[in-house]
Amino acid sequence: MDRPARTGPLAGIRVLEITQIMSGPTCGLLLADMGADVIKIEKLPGGDDARGYRDPQVGGVSAPFMMMNRNKRGLALNLKNPAGRELLKRMVRDADVLVENFRGGTMDKLGLGPGVLQAINPALIYCAITGYGHTGPYADKGGFDLIAQGFAGLMSITGEPGRPPAKSGSAVSDMNAGILAAVGILAAYIHRLKTGQGQVVDTSLADAALQQTYWHAAVWFATQQSPRPTGSAHILTAPYQAFEASDGWINIGGANQANWERICEVLGHPEWRGDARFATNSDRMAHLDELVALMNAVVRQRTRAEWQAGFDAAGVPAGPVHTIGEALSHPQTRARGMVVELQHPQAGTTHAIGCPIHFSATPTQTDAPAPLLGQHTREVLQGFGLTDAEIDALVDEGVVGTPA
Repeated sequence: MDRPARTGPLAGIRVLEITQIMSGPTCGLLLADMGADVIKIEKLPGGDDARGYRDPQVGGVSAPFMMMNRNKRGLALNLKNPAGRELLKRMVRDADVLVENFRGGTMDKLGLGPGVLQAINPALIYCAITGYGHTGPYADKGGFDLIAQGFAGLMSITGEPGRPPAKSGSAVSDMNAGILAAVGILAAYIHRLKTGQGQVVDTSLADAALQQTYWHAAVWFATQQSPRPTGSAHILTAPYQAFEASDGWINIGGANQANWERICEVLGHPEWRGDARFATNSDRMAHLDELVALMNAVVRQRTRAEWQAGFDAAGVPAGPVHTIGEALSHPQTRARGMVVELQHPQAGTTHAIGCPIHFSATPTQTDAPAPLLGQHTREVLQGFGLTDAEIDALVDEGVVGTPA
């Protein structure tokens, strides 16, 4: 299958992505969608551990792996082999960015730390995503999304009051770390354009999870009181949460006084505007349980669509609580190109989330499926100047891999 030429705002940038599972692949995915030539370097044997997530699968291929690794070229490389490490150093000479998400210190132990690689290529942007970052007492600890969410306090503010700690339904620290890494890489690239010098970009799952607590951290800094879980409700304003309609749930956003007054009208209770319990946002927060009970009693009387029509007409922010399937099938989602169809060499026709960033002059490109393990090994190494004979020798020695 011929691979289309990369286009987009990052076309021409070469990225070596030595990552697996989610945080690093999220970073590489964003860069690839924006046009970078992302070379996914997977370990031998086995490749990215996400390939082992067998349920669900499509045509025998891991669906989670395919989701996170489209638009990338695949190279299988054994970094435990000295020849594999030398090959990576050779590739670094002509790379713009290297991204890795090993436990802190792993690349140094392999002799491939940023000091070594930037001595080879001073313009290299070396990005590391770790559990806790490269500094501090936890620098050597490994990282997992669940552990990071607990560490950062996210699990203490998620879920319904009185229930056990809950993590976010999505891997928020993993994915946010990948996004922050991509932002850091782009900032470092701008610096390189000005100075010619690369640098190290260091972020972590713990940092990424802590960043998600902006509002809650503001409360703690101001009061020294740690916020507790509030379900779907906001910690600062009301009514701003999910309410139960006759056929499901609908979010209603009364984030300011004008919206609150419009909500009263739509719900058919204009007298609530003059109720001392609900007169101001502070009053509504102080009497939130009473407010929610009154609103739920009314909202349950009609369908989501009926309420949506009323709130839309009044200019009140509102929207249904979709299932994942409803969200992915919605006309707005499809109109934004947020669902893309890809042809995978083994799985056949598959679908993925599209790029969430849209450009007017340099549109993104999502047309290449996730690679088979080592699918582009020969092509990639030829691009770095190796001959077919050299590549054959590396394959025979188990330094690199190609598809079976």
